[in-house]
Amino acid sequence: MSFQTSALILSWIAILLLALVVSGLVRQVHALSTGSVGRPASVGLRPGSPAPRFRDLAPPSPATLVLLFLDHGCATCDHLLDEAAEQVHRAGVVLRVLYRHTVPPRAADLPMTVLDEQADLFDRYDAIATPFAVVIDVTGRIQRSEPVGSRVALRHLLDQVDDPSGSATGPTVHPSHRGGSL
Repeated sequence: MSFQTSALILSWIAILLLALVVSGLVRQVHALSTGSVGRPASVGLRPGSPAPRFRDLAPPSPATLVLLFLDHGCATCDHLLDEAAEQVHRAGVVLRVLYRHTVPPRAADLPMTVLDEQADLFDRYDAIATPFAVVIDVTGRIQRSEPVGSRVALRHLLDQVDDPSGSATGPTVHPSHRGGSL
């Protein structure tokens, strides 16, 4: 077999392999565009379910409780800790900050309850990633359970807690569409 024949055969094999790869990619794009691929499982507890250890975490006066699950060493969590400190004086809302392990030293001086060594609650509330927020009503039922990835997201969540009808928040605009970052 000559060099030209070998090269021609290898070229056809490469073209066939490339065609198989492209057809697989086209199939995946089609599956994604039609929505036939299953959505990832939701995280957090379902709205309406009872909040674990609510009596231990609940504020002494009737108020909506917001649990903020953070992690030491997470830059976004540090920003959210600062935002939570700024939002702590909202009427009708009590913030509790929980850490899986140790609390950063600067959190000790903040005007809110910060709890360390709460790995059990991270598991019970299904807070698989940080930062994560859970809103609990005065009866001890979960209202919302979701990741919060920025200071703006936390503010928006707290605004919705203050005004559940959503009339005070106006249209939802992602921060990157406004041109601002935080």
